[in-house]
Amino acid sequence: MKTLHAYLTRQILGSLVMTVLVFTFVLLVGNVLKDILPLLMSGQVSFGAVATAVGLLVPFAWVFALPMGMLTATLLVFGRFSADQELTALRASGISLLSLISPILLLSLFLCGVSALVNLDLGPRCRVAFTTMRFNFGSKLSAALLPEGRFITDRPGFIFYIGKNREGSLEDIMILMLESETNLQRTILAPRGKMAVDTPNKVLRLTLQDPKIIEMDGTAAVSQESLIDLPLEPTQKDALKPKIDDMTFNQLWDELSDLERRIRLPMSLKHLSPEQVRERKRQWQQQRDDLITPIVFQIHRQVAFSFACFGFTLLGIPLGIRVHRRETNVGIALALVLVAIYYSFILLGQALQHRPEFFPFLIVWVPNFLFQAVGAVLLWRANRGV
Repeated sequence: MKTLHAYLTRQILGSLVMTVLVFTFVLLVGNVLKDILPLLMSGQVSFGAVATAVGLLVPFAWVFALPMGMLTATLLVFGRFSADQELTALRASGISLLSLISPILLLSLFLCGVSALVNLDLGPRCRVAFTTMRFNFGSKLSAALLPEGRFITDRPGFIFYIGKNREGSLEDIMILMLESETNLQRTILAPRGKMAVDTPNKVLRLTLQDPKIIEMDGTAAVSQESLIDLPLEPTQKDALKPKIDDMTFNQLWDELSDLERRIRLPMSLKHLSPEQVRERKRQWQQQRDDLITPIVFQIHRQVAFSFACFGFTLLGIPLGIRVHRRETNVGIALALVLVAIYYSFILLGQALQHRPEFFPFLIVWVPNFLFQAVGAVLLWRANRGV
């Protein structure tokens, strides 16, 4: 058994290294063509800076390449193992499939630990370092003043969240107006907006289109346009703070704790009736959920995605045996289909991360449970020769 385990582990590791390198290269090509090549062609950066930028992108690519590589490796190795009748010979010798694959399952659990390290800390840190390099190469004033994809908390009395900022054209705007830096008084939601800098008056002017203004007493109003003027002050802290998508696990928890500390229900509710108090609490809870759900989603996404290697291994082994093919293209094609199914749940949860009523942070766990359950059933059937 030691010889068989060593042989099978070497086969898996060899295929794993090859597939991870291929997927890493494919994932890097898109980022290099989009972000780095234009700067290189314009002469703004040196080859050394490009090499550093590519190196920073490698751990971020491993977030996706490790699970994809493990799935492809199991499909290829066990497909050949079955097609060459090696599995039949082992069964005839009285060796069960479960005892044969035990080191592969242990390897997948080890890769889950590696994925957790990359997902929760190393990948986000490298991605932030790359983003900072790109920002330094060609920063824009609008992106510096209102950076997208993060909570901007260093303007007294306000918390901003900008979904997208394309050189002053804003999308998915959320503005929370606070009293005494903690009590939420008003929330403004706008699908679109514009940002303009009034340099002579030192004012940052926001023009919100179709804003919805929600007061803490539950009343809401919608207008065609709204203007907000803010003092034009540098926001270096939040410009350098990573986007929520690029935060490490610990940074996400710190951000969540900070927002929950800032957003508190006003204490002056004694003059309200019990029904009004309940309605006020309901409104506050809804606005709180709208605010913190994107952070909670990212925390669950990072943790859930760390278990992808185990689910892919459980499913890849019996599927490789059932496919019963030696051809590499068949295994890769099947792996891409399964990866597309898995990531469709991740993309669905990400699309709903601002909709707390759909519990997007639970959607990212569905593919793990689905792949592990289906893989366990297929593995049990394969072990019995069904």
